[in-house]
Amino acid sequence: MITRLFLQTHRTPILTEEDAGALEAACARTQDFAAKRIIVREQTPLTQCTLLLNGFIERFKDTAEGRRQILAIHVPGDFVDLHSYPLKRLEHSVAALTPVTIATFPHAAIRALTERSAALTELLWRSTLVDAAINREWIVSVGARSAAARLAHLFCEMFTRLERIGMTRGLEFDFPVTQIDLADATGLTAVHANRMLRQLREQGLVEFRQGLVKILDWAALKDFAGFDTGYLFFD
Repeated sequence: MITRLFLQTHRTPILTEEDAGALEAACARTQDFAAKRIIVREQTPLTQCTLLLNGFIERFKDTAEGRRQILAIHVPGDFVDLHSYPLKRLEHSVAALTPVTIATFPHAAIRALTERSAALTELLWRSTLVDAAINREWIVSVGARSAAARLAHLFCEMFTRLERIGMTRGLEFDFPVTQIDLADATGLTAVHANRMLRQLREQGLVEFRQGLVKILDWAALKDFAGFDTGYLFFD
């Protein structure tokens, strides 16, 4: 089922069987992308939205000086660019962080869903608003949290979001990104990110090695990061 993880992430409003079927039928096709491949280029006219089925996707902007800021990391079940439906383009780019599989939903099909059902409209709108809430929390991290707390908060968020869709094993989860990716997501240099990862490990909070995250003390990690799930709007 193409939309299973999306509905597992966003559990309200509860859809009727008919509305759930209509959402599933709105998918036009699935497509695979290799790691680091661009999926959507900024300012390119768009006629479809992207649902991530497998792997991890980044939204990012590059500066003229060659610095990259990762604006979001998406997990399976996320609509990556649902806001492209009303905007028809993005002001940032979207790329595969890892090998990914996506499903595409034409804008015309999204419109038909919103015309069909108030519950579907609310669901898609809610998804976009939660995405914006996550983005605001990332701004807080980059602007107000210490370097180590930024990384700790990111690990807390990824664990919580992946646990919701059954992609964790106890306090471990696969997160096959590089230290450079982590640095770009937290506004750090790769050298500084490496130093902060070592600090978190030495403090007995979390370990990141070769794409595997092991949370060593969940309560202490949340406390150190100042992590609260409220901005994820889980029900």
